[in-house]
Amino acid sequence: MKFFDEKTAVDLEFDQIRTWLSNYCKTKTVGEKLIRLQPLRNSKEIEYRLELVHELQLIRNKGLRFPRMEFEELHKEIRLLQITASVLEEVSIIHILDASRFVNELFLFFKDNLDFFPNLKGLIAKAHYTKSIEKKVDTVFDKRLKIKDDASPELERIRQRISALKKQINRNFEKALKTAKNKGFIDDISENVIDNRRVMTVLSTYKRQVDGNILGSSKTGSLSYIEPQINRALNFQLDQLKDDERKEIRRILAALTEFMRTHLDLITAYQQIICDFDEVNAKVQLAQKIGGLRPLLNFKNQDTYLKEAYHPILKVKNDEAKQKTIPQTFSLTQKNRLLVISGPNAGGKSITLKTIGLLQLMLQSGLLIPVDATSKFAFFDYILSDIGDNQSIENQLSTYSYRLQRMNFFLKKLSPKSLLLLDEFGTGSDPELGGALAEVFFEKIYEEGCFGVITTHYSNIKLKAAELAEAENANMLFNRSTLTPEYLLEVGQPGSSFTFEVAQMNGIPKNMLKEAKLKVDKQKVKFDQLISDLQREKSILQKLKKESYAAKLAMEESKEEFEEKSEHFEERLKTQERLIEKNNKFLNHGKKMGQFIQNFPTKSKKKQEEHLQELKKYLTIEKTKIELAIKKAQDAERKKQEVQKAKKPSKKKAKVNPKAKPIVVGCRVKLKQGKQSGEVISIDANEATVVFGNLKAKVKLDQLIGM
Repeated sequence: MKFFDEKTAVDLEFDQIRTWLSNYCKTKTVGEKLIRLQPLRNSKEIEYRLELVHELQLIRNKGLRFPRMEFEELHKEIRLLQITASVLEEVSIIHILDASRFVNELFLFFKDNLDFFPNLKGLIAKAHYTKSIEKKVDTVFDKRLKIKDDASPELERIRQRISALKKQINRNFEKALKTAKNKGFIDDISENVIDNRRVMTVLSTYKRQVDGNILGSSKTGSLSYIEPQINRALNFQLDQLKDDERKEIRRILAALTEFMRTHLDLITAYQQIICDFDEVNAKVQLAQKIGGLRPLLNFKNQDTYLKEAYHPILKVKNDEAKQKTIPQTFSLTQKNRLLVISGPNAGGKSITLKTIGLLQLMLQSGLLIPVDATSKFAFFDYILSDIGDNQSIENQLSTYSYRLQRMNFFLKKLSPKSLLLLDEFGTGSDPELGGALAEVFFEKIYEEGCFGVITTHYSNIKLKAAELAEAENANMLFNRSTLTPEYLLEVGQPGSSFTFEVAQMNGIPKNMLKEAKLKVDKQKVKFDQLISDLQREKSILQKLKKESYAAKLAMEESKEEFEEKSEHFEERLKTQERLIEKNNKFLNHGKKMGQFIQNFPTKSKKKQEEHLQELKKYLTIEKTKIELAIKKAQDAERKKQEVQKAKKPSKKKAKVNPKAKPIVVGCRVKLKQGKQSGEVISIDANEATVVFGNLKAKVKLDQLIGM
């Protein structure tokens, strides 16, 4: 973005997005950075930042075990390491240890997920995997991150002496306390601690009778706190040992600091990695809050397509109140780059305008947005808005004066890569004069090739949008029967302001509305009524169109299903008919053979011969029929093959069976396409007459194999 307008950020409530982001940060550096977040200056940077957030979002959604974001900034540690002879405190060593462990876990994660998250992996490129810091710290700190007794031989000796001395002091104290109790010198609360020393709580009346050093008394003076005399020297020795312990610990930390100083470049890289991942993580948490994702990007031109786009702040508020948020779907392309939205007040015009503005601002700042994944967003050099009242008491500016100054500022920024968001365009002055000036501004905006969304009640702006080829009207739907807005944007025609309907909805008496209508120009009322009626009729027509289209689809599906079933049943019918025909033939043959059997003469040989002659004649006739049927089928098959060969001549040569014998009269043959064998009784040209069992048939020679 060439220019970022802070006033636009305020108009679009971008500050709320920044605040949410900042609150999600774990580090102060990133929190302060994101509270001042601005759109990025080039499209490649936007794409890179979106990919970072998208990759971490994928990791979260897939439930992959990503390193926990548990770290502290290292500014103080880095600054101290740059100072010679400085010594890091215990907490600083632990901060460096946590950072080292976090970065090492990142290296292991990306090793296990090689090439899946290249942009996130690139954030750790300046560091390297090493266990040296962790191993060195482990020699000094235990698992509870306390300095070990054996961190050095001298510390171990000192702590052993401290432990022994404490035991002796406690034994002496218990003995002295018991003696004082037996004498009745001790209060109900027998002991206390002053300056890290155990003291007896003695009634002040008996303090002179107790051998010891008085270290203090109660507010009323009734109680005295006495250190047993036997422990005075021992406590002094203990204090000296503790001072020795502090000195030895500082010496150990100084040595550890020198080791850390040799890794200063790596620790500096840790700081950058911590901030980078803190920033990406905050953006992912924001995306989770608003239902954000990465849309399609279009950096070739300014064509923008919003599908099911939500205003993120409104969505969050409605989600918390368990109310439904209605998304909007529309586009801005070269053919309709200026969208003029009209319709009733409180109908959603301003929210629709703010939705595209805020989403565009967020996207160009590298944030995921609540839209359908198929939405497409472009890159704009300028995003400029004029939304709200904007009176200025300090500068003594009226709403209209402010808007004129704002418009004058816009005129200097107009370009085909500018996105203008103008709410209640032209209002603030005399309707006729203000409308005329607004129309001139609108024409200038159009001439400069700008993209934009404009809300207005002015009829001349609606008419101008209808006349211009690259501008388009839209309206917010309003239910006249229930007198309630539907908060849905409909592109294609202007909308009515529903002035009187909205007034009625808000409880204005009908007699006052009737009187108001009488004072308005009849042509104006008719025009507004006409727009309202057209809008209602278009909604009805669109509903009918959708129902008709759905019915058409259902009819086509039913037709296809019917045709499929019809073909299936026809095929089954043909199969049944063939089966019936075949069965009828077998049945007729069976009946005929039954008659021959029944009429066969058993006594007269002469009649038997006549009967057999008649049977042979019948068999010959039936066999001839079969042969003709086979020949007819073979001819059909031959013609089919010839047609196929003519269409696609085969380059392969026919395989010759080396075992096949030449076909001559009297030889045995079999069909190439079957297992039946028979004897050749005659050969005529390229055909042979073959006897297959009781069946004689003429077969092409190329269909036979000699045996």
